[in-house]
Amino acid sequence: MRPPRPPQPEPDRLCGPAAVAAAFAHRPQAVLRLFYVAARRAEAGPFCAQLARARKPYREVPPEELARVAGTAHHGGIVAIATPRTIPELPGPEALPPGLLPVLDGIGNPHNLGAIARSAAFFGCRAMLLSGDPRQAGLSDAAWRTSEGGLEALALFRAADLPAALRRLSARYLTVAAVAREGVPPAALPTGRPVALVLGNEEQGLPEATVAACAARVTLPGSGAVESLNVSVAAAVLMHSLGARV
Repeated sequence: MRPPRPPQPEPDRLCGPAAVAAAFAHRPQAVLRLFYVAARRAEAGPFCAQLARARKPYREVPPEELARVAGTAHHGGIVAIATPRTIPELPGPEALPPGLLPVLDGIGNPHNLGAIARSAAFFGCRAMLLSGDPRQAGLSDAAWRTSEGGLEALALFRAADLPAALRRLSARYLTVAAVAREGVPPAALPTGRPVALVLGNEEQGLPEATVAACAARVTLPGSGAVESLNVSVAAAVLMHSLGARV
């Protein structure tokens, strides 16, 4: 008997005008088909023309059918189905484009992953590194939807052994662990090199081994009325503060 074939990965479901436009801008060949409601007909037109030239299907559907295609009512009126994007292992620091590098270690909520990617793209980051922590969220429907096209704008890499990867990155980056307390404010970090900003799990923060592999620690000063910010909000504030510090 032939061994059973391994299960095939599910296609990416990209919901909303921003996510769909980003997919057509960054990887149009990956888009397999398109669905949209009548209210999105004008926006869908150029995408339909591209798919027609590639002999790929597209269809205008009622809202209830689009919700079934999307798997959610929060579809924004247009959904692209695409070949699943894979995230390669980081081959070396030289493979990364220049600039601020967000590094996610155990961010478990896909909405936080998407929100961080959205902020990263907004502030001009060109890549993002995900750890091999089993808690780390991957490229789910929710992450694509929340990123509003941000994930498409970033080169994505994985590091199975993040502490080892951070030590390799230190030749090119100032590796900075974002911690809730006992770090320096962003303005106190040394300049001269781009920052690899390492962000940890929503509840437990960064593992000790990850923090130990970083050259510095950063903490956002606050009023003390609450302990900390949501990780995606903290990431946005820190990326804004650190992006120009080279």
